Amino acid sequence: MLDLPSSDPTPPLAMDALSEVLQDFRLTGVNYGRCELRAPWCLDFAEQKLLRFHFVSEGTCWLHTEANGWQRLHEGDLVLLPQGIAHELADCPNTPAGTLKRCQITGFGGNVCSVVQPGEGAVTTLFSGSMELGSLALHPLLEAMPEILQGCDVASRDPLVKPLLDTMTAEAAQPRMGSATILSRMADLVTARLIRCWADSTTSSTTGWLAAIRDPSIGRALAAIHREPGGNWTLERLASVAGQSRSVFAERFSALMHEGPAHYLGRWRMQLAHAWLAGDGLAVADVAFRLGYESEASFSRAFKRIVGKPPGLVRREGSGRKDMSFGF
Repeated sequence: MLDLPSSDPTPPLAMDALSEVLQDFRLTGVNYGRCELRAPWCLDFAEQKLLRFHFVSEGTCWLHTEANGWQRLHEGDLVLLPQGIAHELADCPNTPAGTLKRCQITGFGGNVCSVVQPGEGAVTTLFSGSMELGSLALHPLLEAMPEILQGCDVASRDPLVKPLLDTMTAEAAQPRMGSATILSRMADLVTARLIRCWADSTTSSTTGWLAAIRDPSIGRALAAIHREPGGNWTLERLASVAGQSRSVFAERFSALMHEGPAHYLGRWRMQLAHAWLAGDGLAVADVAFRLGYESEASFSRAFKRIVGKPPGLVRREGSGRKDMSFGF
């Protein structure tokens, strides 16, 4: 059940619910590499819970994934892999994998590096990055996205993407003081714009999270939950945010999301809790307070029921997590 009803008035929310979710979008732990590779070469990228991108600034290459096989990438192409699936990049499909050991990797401080494979073959220059979301607000949207997003196709109506990519390539080519910070900010902007372009151009979804966030009424309620996960979100209060009666709201929410508001709210809170415990190392009591629970014990019971593990164990397991690498 949801919490007891609250009589506190709820302020009106912005009509663009997707913008509500996007506004706190930040990338953290971003790692960049400028790769100058001479054929033959093939780089493996293991599956990680990271958003990855590759931009071909010079030459051509091939991208391989299990689901899509080999795809040709040309100069100026950008690919975004929202779920960080395993993949390979190569000068041609029949080049053996694992040529990273022949590369010269130079760190420039912070999170920028240069990867060079010398040789006599044709050169391909890539600007690649792996990152994680500092805010979990976009995770449901990223999960709805395809495994591979051809950024240049999606952003064909956005005139700012190409100049931003050119600027990022130039900055990575000659790193200077502050380059890591500058690249991080530009990556935020490029990725957010690509995600927005994809969401704007995707019209086939009739149910699911993307359809729900676009719904004028349900979208406002979803945005409110994501912005204030620890709020006293009763069915009555969420319906008021949506501008609907409780019965109409509950029925419409369930039809779009394939689950009720209380179930979604509980899952979302525990997803946030898991990230705060395992990733940020927050104390269980602090997480319980953030999410609006009256006691640590009540939060722990809810967490174990939904996640299947006690929160203390998740926190201890997360404390041994390795730092994120560039992803090779």
